[in-house]
Amino acid sequence: MAEPNQPGDPTPPKPAETGVTVTPPSVPAAAGSSVAAGSPPAKPAVPSIKADEPTRRNILIDYPLVAILALFGSWFATAWTTFSLSMLGLTLGTVRFMFPNVLSEPPSSFKAGDVSSFEENKVDDKFKEIGAWIIRAKEEGREIIYALSTTCTHLGCTPNWLEGEKKFKCPCHGSGFKISGINFEGPAPRPLERYAVKKTDDGQVVVDKSRKFQKELDQWKDPDSFILLG
Repeated sequence: MAEPNQPGDPTPPKPAETGVTVTPPSVPAAAGSSVAAGSPPAKPAVPSIKADEPTRRNILIDYPLVAILALFGSWFATAWTTFSLSMLGLTLGTVRFMFPNVLSEPPSSFKAGDVSSFEENKVDDKFKEIGAWIIRAKEEGREIIYALSTTCTHLGCTPNWLEGEKKFKCPCHGSGFKISGINFEGPAPRPLERYAVKKTDDGQVVVDKSRKFQKELDQWKDPDSFILLG
């Protein structure tokens, strides 16, 4: 039995290192596991979340926001479209107002046809839509061609020619006019107006609506208010 070192004895030498590394015992791997013995235990897998997968927070926050933005965008687009159309209409109306009406009105002067194409005591109403009747008749012993305005002298309605009764009859208030244009029934205060007419060198009848002649002013005697045929 060794005696303990006495005071003053030299320090005993440390045991020599043998160079052998002691490995702690490892936990045996479970059956069927591919983890090698002595390897550190694997960390449990954490499920990953893809970037494009909606989370609960996205559903509660992002989707209402998208809906609100979509609703606001739809309302804004509708309002902007309505405003744009209104401004376009206002612009077109302003441009139209700045141009004279004569651009959209029928011409004031037109050719009505050859003199020989008009029958005596007949009313040619093919130019009624542009405001004129062409008539060939005898007046004061003369055969003439003249053009009557289609505007009633009462309130401006358009009379109709009644061939069977040989008169113009206004459908608005019943005014009646003879084939000459003279008023004889109803509220019309004066005869129909006549337009200026002339015959060209090739025998065409030309009507000028810019010049009018009134019988009550004794203007039917003006040679420009009729074409004398003989």
